[in-house]
Amino acid sequence: MSGDNAKKALIDSLNGLLADYFALYLKTKNFHWHVAGPQFRDLHLLFDEQAAEIFALTDIVGERVRKNGGNTLTSIGAVAAKTSIKDDDRTGVDALAMVKALRDDNAALVETIRAVKAAATEAGDNATEGMSDDWTDQAEQRVWFLTQILA
Repeated sequence: MSGDNAKKALIDSLNGLLADYFALYLKTKNFHWHVAGPQFRDLHLLFDEQAAEIFALTDIVGERVRKNGGNTLTSIGAVAAKTSIKDDDRTGVDALAMVKALRDDNAALVETIRAVKAAATEAGDNATEGMSDDWTDQAEQRVWFLTQILA
């Protein structure tokens, strides 16, 4: 892949990751606000903690797009058009179904991050390539925590 094409592919993959982070943040906050049942307190706090971690990454990823010469997502519509995270607009979701959905979304996010890392390698962006390892570790930790709740 030529240098320009590799850079464009990286920017596109970073914007996809950015969209996924925003969508997963909103989904996690939705579940934080609407969780109910015997595990309310633990899940309410866990979902809030995970949402904060996810939201903190949006600025980092957006700035990687800009540092690579691209434009970031500009609106909710742009996020919706680019994300692979499925919406869940329900407010009465069973607590364990919330946990399973977030576990599955975070596991899928790991694959998206791996694709970003591959694109960064192709484009010669060692900063994004290195950061992606931390992003992967964070997503895998969220998957682990959520999986243990379902065990």
